[in-house]
Amino acid sequence: MSTTDTDVLVIGAGPTGLLLAGDLAAAGSRVTLVERRPHGLGNMTRAFTVHARTLEQLDARGLADELLATGTTLTRMSLFGALEMDLTRLPSRFNHLLITPQYEVERLLERRAAAAGVTFRYGTTLRGLHQNSDTVTAELTDPDGTPRTLSALHLVGTDGHRSTVRSALGLPFPGGSVIRSLVLADVRLAEEPAELLTVRSSGDTFAFLAPFGDGWYRAMGWSRTRQVPDSEPVDLDEVREITRTAFGTDYGMHDARWISRFHSDERQAPAYRVGRALLAGDAAHVHSPAGGQGMNTGLQDAANLSWKLTAVLRGEAPDPEALLDSYESERHPVGAMVLRSSGAIVRLAMARTPLTQAARATAARFLNTVAPASARALGMISGLGIAYAPPTGSRRPAGRRAPDLHLREGRLHELLRAGEFVLIAPEGTTPALPPTAPFAPERLIRATWPDRSRREAVLIRPDGYVHWTTR
Repeated sequence: MSTTDTDVLVIGAGPTGLLLAGDLAAAGSRVTLVERRPHGLGNMTRAFTVHARTLEQLDARGLADELLATGTTLTRMSLFGALEMDLTRLPSRFNHLLITPQYEVERLLERRAAAAGVTFRYGTTLRGLHQNSDTVTAELTDPDGTPRTLSALHLVGTDGHRSTVRSALGLPFPGGSVIRSLVLADVRLAEEPAELLTVRSSGDTFAFLAPFGDGWYRAMGWSRTRQVPDSEPVDLDEVREITRTAFGTDYGMHDARWISRFHSDERQAPAYRVGRALLAGDAAHVHSPAGGQGMNTGLQDAANLSWKLTAVLRGEAPDPEALLDSYESERHPVGAMVLRSSGAIVRLAMARTPLTQAARATAARFLNTVAPASARALGMISGLGIAYAPPTGSRRPAGRRAPDLHLREGRLHELLRAGEFVLIAPEGTTPALPPTAPFAPERLIRATWPDRSRREAVLIRPDGYVHWTTR
């Protein structure tokens, strides 16, 4: 029996922390979630894009269909008036993009985490932490100012780009600003745009418009001629002017319910794990909003880490250190890739000289006409194309995402809702599984191919990636 106050301390109740905490608690771990904000999630947020792979992960937790009902699904994206991306080509049940506010994602994940038994400590701040070979202890301040310590077997910092956990671990956050003085506004429009999701630029400006589906639109813009600090006031007239310059019209923009100015950094921690403490989401990596990959990347971090921590806590991992290290080795390259791809999009949007504008046009033509390149770009942005290195002794398709297979026992994503490994094998067979598989055999979910001619066996990880196959 553990003598710690909790098994896992999660610091930060954004989407990443909520998904991670809910997964761990659903698997039977004692989880405490610490959040500096008072309880009551706000209704203003910068993130609003949910990509296909994230919807698949939410489907594997029984939440995707409910989330879809909160927003608008888009099947096409237009960039710079030249690049058209057809999302119906995505090889997924979710061959579209969901536009919905981040607070809707948080609402569902918070409800799930609470139902699973997570202990919430809102209005609580982290002052520092220290760890030894057996435990990690967090120094906290309660809402009334009372100091408190909580011990855990592991701690995960999901506390954003100004992460106190990252600072306490002594990890740097190298990088810098990729773009300054971005303006955001949630507005109503008198005229509906012909394209539901589009980015347009005009040399010295670019603007973005997307619908929430409830009559509100998210507008984002940037002007090279208006480079001011984040603290500089912003009003609707500034957003209108940028939008008119980029689109030729402001669509009768009115009744802004939220306006903000911010800058966007590109930064990544050199390590995601220090002993018993780990980082995920914006605490580990931040990048430009281009492509809408921020929240999605953090949720994928959580899905990767949760089952590995669960296996370690249950004592089912043959090599606990190697399994936890695999979180960083798999997710750090993904974070770096997102920095590169989102940075490339925003730099193309800011193209000013004839040479860089010509390069943007060439890139758009290439992706519009070369199907494999377009499919690869869509795979990276949607998350469906992200793959990990095969485990030692295994081979492809190990490390790749498993599609939502229709099996005799139901869809794969429905079977994954148990949070366990799924073994798909021919009926009546019992394949010899790899000895390094980090699970207890009695927890294994067994499934069979509907096609009796299929003879291979495939072992699927709880996060929906292939772990091992006989093929």
